[in-house]
Amino acid sequence: MEIGQELARITPPQETILAKGVFDGVHAGHRYLLEKLQQRAAEQNLLSGVVTFNPHPQSVLQPHNQLPWLSSLEDRVEALQELGISIVAVLTFTRRVARLSAREFMSSIKQHLKMRGIMVGPDFALGRGQEGNISMLRSLGRDMNFSVEAVSPYRIDEEVVSSTLIRQALVQGDMTKVERLMGRHFHLRGKVVTSDKRGRVLGFPTANLSLMPQQALPGNGIYATIAHVDGRQYPSATSIGIRPTFGEGERRVETHLLDYEGDLYNKEIRVEFVRRLRDEQRFSSSEELKAQIEQDVRAVEAILGLGLSSAER
Repeated sequence: MEIGQELARITPPQETILAKGVFDGVHAGHRYLLEKLQQRAAEQNLLSGVVTFNPHPQSVLQPHNQLPWLSSLEDRVEALQELGISIVAVLTFTRRVARLSAREFMSSIKQHLKMRGIMVGPDFALGRGQEGNISMLRSLGRDMNFSVEAVSPYRIDEEVVSSTLIRQALVQGDMTKVERLMGRHFHLRGKVVTSDKRGRVLGFPTANLSLMPQQALPGNGIYATIAHVDGRQYPSATSIGIRPTFGEGERRVETHLLDYEGDLYNKEIRVEFVRRLRDEQRFSSSEELKAQIEQDVRAVEAILGLGLSSAER
């Protein structure tokens, strides 16, 4: 479908000020820019809007160099809407879209989304060959009657917050840093699928999550997590890795919910990562592994407390 056809489906009731980007993870840096976007929208009596792409442009332009995503499209759109963004325009990214000039792209956005202004980060670029830098955008703005505002990068502890920095912290299992950079806990969302039930045999049944292969994951290890099932929250311990005690296999994400009773198969659950407990280890026996899991559960209880499944939490 042509970009103009997709945009034509969106009919803003009034003029808009927009931000454009992938917004992977909708992290603290994104939120900083979007907060300023909403402030400008309120000051000028405009609607705030975001133009984002699916799939990620790099997956189309560099298919052999896939970039792990921090959040699915569903999670991105949900997070943007929760922040109060009035319009979220999701455009299909193709090689044909990549060949559009900056002028062609901005002309379509202005026409269909009633754009009066655009707010961008300092390294922003769009259009064929990334020609549409801030200088060119300002030139186009003078020609096409829209404003351009560049927002300074958002820093935490002297580091510029970016999706790349978050991916690095995620691989290291540094969930405290990930939370600080994202402004919230990192989470995974997936359907529970059948497993070999080794956890149940050990007395600690686990939910084996089915995830898209592009999903970014924390580094292998055991984590204190919060599982969301059917609108309720449960303290949980989550393992990411190859389960070396039983012979190395495919990498899995398995979650043990401390207070849950019932069948989780085929349910979609969301798992928030709070803190890394330890490395993945190989144990000499199932009994040693079971004893360590008992310690992990006590650590989760100490970190998260009990009663997360109550309606008040």
